[in-house]
Amino acid sequence: MGLFRALLVGAAGFALYKYVTKERCDVVSSADCPDVRDAGPENMTNPPRSWDKEDEASDESFPASDPPATY
Repeated sequence: MGLFRALLVGAAGFALYKYVTKERCDVVSSADCPDVRDAGPENMTNPPRSWDKEDEASDESFPASDPPATY
């Protein structure tokens, strides 16, 4: 009976995990996530007037917590 309960709890936990994580987007394929845009000013709704190498590196590294190596 203990093994059956452990299997039942494990199956329920796995089902809950799959349900919670199904809404997450796959980082590799941004086609599944309409809120994710490619880096660069050409993909922005309102691009800035000036754009340099540091801006490009910062935009490519977002949302990483570490600054780009070019700073």
